[in-house]
Amino acid sequence: MEMVLDVYKRPLDPRYPVICMDETPKQLIAETRVSVPAAPGQPVRHDYEYRRCGVCNIFLAGGPLAGRRMVAVTERRTKTDWARFLEEIASQYEDAKKITLVMDNLNTHTPGSLYETFTPDKAKALWDRFKFVFTPKHGSWLNMAEIELNVLSGQCLNRRLDNIAEIKKEVGAWQEFRNNKNAKVIWQFSTDDARIKLTRLYPTLED
Repeated sequence: MEMVLDVYKRPLDPRYPVICMDETPKQLIAETRVSVPAAPGQPVRHDYEYRRCGVCNIFLAGGPLAGRRMVAVTERRTKTDWARFLEEIASQYEDAKKITLVMDNLNTHTPGSLYETFTPDKAKALWDRFKFVFTPKHGSWLNMAEIELNVLSGQCLNRRLDNIAEIKKEVGAWQEFRNNKNAKVIWQFSTDDARIKLTRLYPTLED
């Protein structure tokens, strides 16, 4: 936890950007009946019944201090999907000497995912572009990308969408809107705060 909090204290430096990455499933849901349109004093009304149309996956990576984020929607959440998203992140920061990537410790977030997707030379070159910082178990709240995913859900995806093409369209528009606003995450939780508020997580030393 303290290692992640130390990373968040770094100033903005394009040569060594700090990027937070997270992913989340999105259920595809279709209406079974025609919705009742909105009217003066009455919002749109949907029938409580719906039809499940599968699940897609949403990757999000963003630089909290830079106010930029990128989102990718995939049909699955496999090692290859993660590896290709990592390649996309690297391409957005071609001039960076080293990209610090904060993420959780999923079984897909390993060097093997790159080697299963790319040639050994390319996998090694891509791996060397990054410095990985993992959030602790049960500590996903430390990942600022989770905050962005919550904003994405609340502003864009909190309704019934039944196909991946529509998800991509909506997410793309949201990404452009947020980036144009240069929206940043203001992180205020520090190591000193953690040692006071989360004292139960620290060992008790006896004299």
